[in-house]
Amino acid sequence: MLTIRHDLPPEFADCEARDLHRILREPTLVHLPGAQEPPLFVSILLHGNEITGLLAVQEMLRRRAGRPLPRALTLFIGNVAAARYCQRYLPGQPDYNRIWCSGRDQEHEMTREVLQRMRARGVFAAIDIHNNTGRNPRYTIIAQRTPAHLALARQFSHIVVYATCPDTTCTYAFARIAPAVTVEAGISGQDEGTLHVADYLETCLHLDRLETADNDEHLSLFHTVAVVKVPWERSFGFSDADVDLRFHSEIDRYNFQELEPGTCLAKLRPGVDSICLDVRESDGSRHADEYFAVHGDELRLTRRVMPAMLTTDEDIIRMDCLCYLMERMPEPL
Repeated sequence: MLTIRHDLPPEFADCEARDLHRILREPTLVHLPGAQEPPLFVSILLHGNEITGLLAVQEMLRRRAGRPLPRALTLFIGNVAAARYCQRYLPGQPDYNRIWCSGRDQEHEMTREVLQRMRARGVFAAIDIHNNTGRNPRYTIIAQRTPAHLALARQFSHIVVYATCPDTTCTYAFARIAPAVTVEAGISGQDEGTLHVADYLETCLHLDRLETADNDEHLSLFHTVAVVKVPWERSFGFSDADVDLRFHSEIDRYNFQELEPGTCLAKLRPGVDSICLDVRESDGSRHADEYFAVHGDELRLTRRVMPAMLTTDEDIIRMDCLCYLMERMPEPL
């Protein structure tokens, strides 16, 4: 289910994500030549509703105006079928950013082939471009804390999240063979995020090496300690919804804010006296009661944490998670 190409169709230059299926019928790996080798790997549309990666690549190529790339570029265009309907993924599909691991499905075979091909080419670095549905700053995620990973991350933002869970992501897989980052580019399709990512790609294509992080700018480094999900058997909503868990209608304002113990994150339905959340640390163990407690009809934090990726999109919460919880880490020397 993987097409290999050495050029982009002319229609790609201004094609909308929803129309990509007309020119690319399946996930496609495109090898483009450049003045330097090995190639920079860039993945876009692993989630079909996150289009900033596509727009940024189109912008970057438009700026080149036919001039050769400063470094070879391998572009992986992921879930074009879901992009047609502006969905994260379609019913019956796996999440395309949860398949970069062992498995027997055709999607796992596809990602294994992508990794094998890029390992054979000695990939320079890997960038996986995503969007958030809630309000978040633009930031990067790394799976290893080496100087090269930090240098690649810092080229995009001084806000860096170190996360080793889930271990099934594109960035986690590539981190074993090259410096790798996930770029979180804000709300999908916004011009400011698109231009920021296009500038970043241009910068990375001009880099000669990634050996040390530039310490001229302060680095805000955080470590993901837990992922928070709403169990399927629990109902949830926002504002006036008659549900087990009622979150504030602007809960995503808490993203990247250090919250103190006692902060209320939700109101509970009368008669509900349990935490109603599934909280798992990186080893998969459940620790809801280490982060949350019930006080009357309120669900409150019990320790100082910083959430990321909080959203008011109920579909995304069901398909992925409510949020990740992070703690601040000391800046590397």
